Formats: sequence, structure tokens, C-alpha cells
Amino acid sequence: EAWLVDALNSTGYDGPLDRVFARGSMVTGAAMLAGTVGGGLLGNVDLALPYLVRTGMLLVVFVVAFFTMRDLGFTPRALKISALPAEMKTVALASVAYGWRKESVRLLMMISFFQVGFLTWGWHAWQPYFLELLGQDLVWVTGVIAALVSVSTIIGNALVEWLSKFCGKRTTLLLWVAGLQTVAAVGVGLADSFWLAVPLFLLVTFAMGVTGPTRQAYMHEVIPSDQRASVISFDSLFGNGGAVLSQGGLGYLSRVRSVADGYVLGGIATVFALPLLGLLRRLGEPADVIVGKACGCRAASAAQGLPEINQVDATKRRAA
Repeated sequence: EAWLVDALNSTGYDGPLDRVFARGSMVTGAAMLAGTVGGGLLGNVDLALPYLVRTGMLLVVFVVAFFTMRDLGFTPRALKISALPAEMKTVALASVAYGWRKESVRLLMMISFFQVGFLTWGWHAWQPYFLELLGQDLVWVTGVIAALVSVSTIIGNALVEWLSKFCGKRTTLLLWVAGLQTVAAVGVGLADSFWLAVPLFLLVTFAMGVTGPTRQAYMHEVIPSDQRASVISFDSLFGNGGAVLSQGGLGYLSRVRSVADGYVLGGIATVFALPLLGLLRRLGEPADVIVGKACGCRAASAAQGLPEINQVDATKRRAA
């Protein structure tokens, strides 16, 4: 994420980041869809084939990236091995200063803790759970559902810009989809039918597709360029921390009771994201405001929700 935003800023891009992140997620989702379907077809011939094809594709990507990709908006600097401890300390202090001590970033990280934590467990738990509800051990069904998950996420990504037209603030959109995700997640656990649980789970992944780009855009708007990579990594640490706890806790609950109870409890846990989003909204930060084409405004689009008169982006390179 960090290098992408810096590269955009270095080229003079000052449009909404929501759109960029959404389209990037759509490409990822489309690749996941193609990989799921293609891998399933190859696996029916020989389970080794998907791994061999993936290895070959990674080699091609490496070669293409090595010869064609260039860092934009990034200035490398020499670093001696002896300076690594001091550099790590600097990165850690920057993560705390611009991450945890920045109220909006701290709230976004806490939201990630609950939402990403549950989603990580929910992603691994749906396959045995849905087959149990179906009452048949049809492995191909899981392939179809995995493809539908990719499609639902892509739809969520694609609707970010359109939904933004009805929301003057990013937190409005985040609150609505967070509520939808919570209700749908609890519904997955309460459903006693395969045909009900699957659509509800697809609503969860649809909400994830909307939340991801919107949250990324807000986060990048409030982080200084020089500390962007450090804080984004710190944010990832929070999300993964939630994933570790949820997979351990909800996994244990699923073993002693049922996977359905895991979805109910995990869905209820995501309720904590709602008051945190309310607090984020009360801050009234410029980054919360959706400006320009996304909200249907005729005014020129300021850089990711900053006041139009400033016309600044997240780097020091461009001035008002």
C-alpha cells in the first residue's frame, strides 16, 4: 500500500484513493477467481498440477518485475548492518508516534483487530461448516463457493465509488457495511440451512470488499508520507494479532461446541467495531470527507478528502 500511494503522488495523481484501492482489489479478486476455478480444474487431473503451474507463474512474475518495475516516489538510502538496531528502534518509535498515539489511526487499528480477526477465522471455517449443513461431502461445492466469495468481494470493490455518492463521509459508509457484516456473520451461525448460510456469508465478504478500499484510503490520508510504511505495518500487526486470537479462541469453541457457535460469537465480537467507528466519525477529520466525483460534487477533487483550497497530497513534494 505504502509504495503505491507514494508512486501515485510522484506522478501528480490527486484523485480519490478509494477508487485506486478498489480497482486494485478487483484485480486481486479476479486473479483469485481465475486461480480458484483453474486450480480446481487442474486438480481434478492431478493435484500436483496447480502447484507446478503456480511455480511457473511466479517465476514469470519475478522476471517481469525484475526488468520492468521501478520504484516511484521512493528515495533509497544506504544502511550499514551496524545501524540496523538503531533503525529498528526508529521505526518502532515512528509506529507508536504516528500510529497508536494518533487517535484516528488507533481507532482504525482497533477496528481492524475485531473485523480482520473474525474474518480470518471465518474464511478457514466455512468449508467444513457448509459441507456439514449441506449434508454431503461434495468437494466441488467448496470450489463454487470460493469462486462466489471472489465475485462478491469484487462486487463490493466495484460499488465503493457508487456507494460513496450517497455518503458524504467515509465513516458513514464504513458504519453501514460494518452493521451489515455483523448481522450477516451472526446469521451464518444461526442459519440451519446451507441455502441460507451461504448467501449470508457472501454478504460478509461483500461488506469486506467495500470496507477494505475505504478504510485504506482513510488510513493513508492521515499518515505522513515518511512514516507510511511503518504505520501500515503496525496496522497489519494489529489485524494479524486479532486473527491469532480469533483462530485460537473461536477454533477451540468450535471444537468443544460447534462451528455455528463460532460464527455467532465471532459475529457478535465485530459489534465492537461500531462504537469505534462512531468515535472516529466524531473526530471530524478532513480525511473523513469524500470530495469530488465520488460524492457527486462538482468541485475539483482534493487529495483524498482534504479541503479543496489546500490541494495538497500526502508527500512534501507538492505544495499548495
